[in-house]
Amino acid sequence: MTASGRHRDGDGRHPGDLDRQQAVFYYDLASPDAYLAAERVVDVLGTVPEFVPVRLDRTGGFRCAEEEAIFKADIEERAARYGLLALRWPPELPADTDWAMLVATYAKQTGRVVAYSMAAFRQAFAAGRDLGDRDWVLMAAAAAEMHPTAVIKASGLRSMRRRLDEATAAAAAAGVVDVPAVRIGDAVFHGDRELEHAAAALAALA
Repeated sequence: MTASGRHRDGDGRHPGDLDRQQAVFYYDLASPDAYLAAERVVDVLGTVPEFVPVRLDRTGGFRCAEEEAIFKADIEERAARYGLLALRWPPELPADTDWAMLVATYAKQTGRVVAYSMAAFRQAFAAGRDLGDRDWVLMAAAAAEMHPTAVIKASGLRSMRRRLDEATAAAAAAGVVDVPAVRIGDAVFHGDRELEHAAAALAALA
């Protein structure tokens, strides 16, 4: 956090340009576990990591209703333990976040990736809204002070898809196999539960 206690956004650099010693947070807006991690990552690490949207979500479908119930109960229990708002699940899990992630890529380019991503995560998992519905994505973008016309135009550019694909490829090359993940130097920590280990690794670099 900044001295004022507010989240400070990234600078819009290309993910391939990141300092190898900087904390990097990789996520997909479809992932409930990434939502939990996003809500905690700044406080746990003690710094604002570079937010990098990637399409590496492995949530997939559930094999049975019992498996889905166990998964949701675990997420809900952790959200309550962290003092977050009660989970409200979107109608589809995982949601189709393809367009939302293109908007996240544009938000990164314009320095609004943290504000947009947090608004989108909360739309999905605190308000139970479907990020496959572009109206909810645009609402999250508006919360980050992104103009809807610019968002719609930029997200349709082939260069934005290329940037997202490049970020995903760079994450995989760095050792990211699932999201959420935090990279500290050459070490990658996967999942919300690994945030404290990532914080310890970051502290060891100081």
